[in-house]
Amino acid sequence: MINRRRFIKNSAMGIGSIAIASHCPQVLMASSNSKTLKKPLGFQVWTIKDQLIKDFSGTLKMMASLGYQSVEMCSPPGYESSGFRPLMKIKASEMKKIVNDAGLILESTHYGMDELRKNLNERIDFALESGQKQMICSSFGLPKNATISDWLKAADELNEIGAKTKNSGIQTGFHNHHTEFSEINGQLIYDVLMGHFDEQAVKMQFQVAVISIGYKAATYFEKYPGRFISAHLADWSLTNNKQVALGKGIVDWKEFFAAAEKCGISNYFVEMDPDTFKDSANYILKI
Repeated sequence: MINRRRFIKNSAMGIGSIAIASHCPQVLMASSNSKTLKKPLGFQVWTIKDQLIKDFSGTLKMMASLGYQSVEMCSPPGYESSGFRPLMKIKASEMKKIVNDAGLILESTHYGMDELRKNLNERIDFALESGQKQMICSSFGLPKNATISDWLKAADELNEIGAKTKNSGIQTGFHNHHTEFSEINGQLIYDVLMGHFDEQAVKMQFQVAVISIGYKAATYFEKYPGRFISAHLADWSLTNNKQVALGKGIVDWKEFFAAAEKCGISNYFVEMDPDTFKDSANYILKI
């Protein structure tokens, strides 16, 4: 199973290998003239979390210098055990300012299901104050032997959470991993969830990395129009059987963006090995 932990663990190069260019927000925003990508190109912080935690502002500016225009955070309290504890001291308004000063926007953050259950009102307040428009449940955290009933119970909980965030002007989303593209008693978990989520309360964030096990994002965008708000971008080489920079693998990106635009996706976040960020941005911003 390819997941975000393997992405960072298997990285051949650290983020320090990426050259840090001079930063100019005006130039960066003007550079998003891709005919294919009609939204700001963003990145997810998970794979560069160690550098981000050590130097929050500097790492954001470095990513902006590569052409990225938005960032998707991981909730510091929810990801405390994964090393995000130092960022918990940053207030929401301060976080927004640091992100904006780096030339980026912050509209989306990943939250753990447990923190949404226990501290939803606090997380909504933080999201509103920091300018977020989307609160993404990164995982239900279910065990490997979870039943369809377990998945549906968690989906019901997220429906309730989504209704509450929507009343505050924030859209709840759900992020898939490879797990959701496995079957239980002949039923694909992802399709079961799509049939159970409240279409208005819970939108989807598609993890393009599932192309490595044969599932294409564009297929699902067309199958479930209007159900997606964002996507995590990744590419895959069948020849080398590994993750590669965007444009060097098997994903048809023009087909992807055409389908994504039709179904209403508003945010795109690259989430791959650190050494692929530069080439990925160069490719996407030029096609």
